[in-house]
Amino acid sequence: MIIDSIVGLVNAALHGPGGKEKSARVIQAFRSRHPVVRDANAAFDAMSSPGDRLADSIARIGGSWRFIIVSLLILALWVTANSILLQGQLRFDPYPFVFLNLVLSMLAALQAPIIMMSQNRQAAKDRLVANTDYEVNLKAELEILALHEKIDRMEAQQARDFARITELLEARE
Repeated sequence: MIIDSIVGLVNAALHGPGGKEKSARVIQAFRSRHPVVRDANAAFDAMSSPGDRLADSIARIGGSWRFIIVSLLILALWVTANSILLQGQLRFDPYPFVFLNLVLSMLAALQAPIIMMSQNRQAAKDRLVANTDYEVNLKAELEILALHEKIDRMEAQQARDFARITELLEARE
C-alpha cells in the first residue's frame, strides 16, 4: 500500500525525456528491495573498442606536461641544429623552417580529431554516470518517502494507543 502510493506519486511527478524508463527501473528496484547502483565506469569501459582506448591514451599523452616539455625540447633542438650547429648542405630545414611547420601542422591535424574523439567519449561517460546518479537519487528519495509514510503510520498508531490507554486509565479511576 505504501509502496504503491509512493510509486504513484513518483510516476506523476516525473517529466522529461527518458523519465518513465528511468523511473521504471528504479521503481522495480524499490519494489523488489534491491539496490539500483551499478558501476557506470565498468559498464562504459566494457562498451569501448580498442580504437576508443587508443584515442583515450593518445589524448592522455597529448594533454600531459611531459608531452609539452618534450615537444618544446625537440623544437628547440630542431631550431638550434638548423640555425647554429649545422652549416651549408647539412642543414635539412633552413630558416624559416618550412619542414618544421609542415611536421607541426600534420601533428596538429592528427592530434585534434583524436582528442575530440576522446572528449566525446568522456562526455558520453559523464552522461552515463549522471544517469546512474539520477537513478540512485530517485531510489533514495523513494526510500525516504517510504520511511516518512511508515513513521506517520507509527505516530498515528501511537496516538491511538495513547488515547486507548488514557481511556482505560480514566475508566479505572
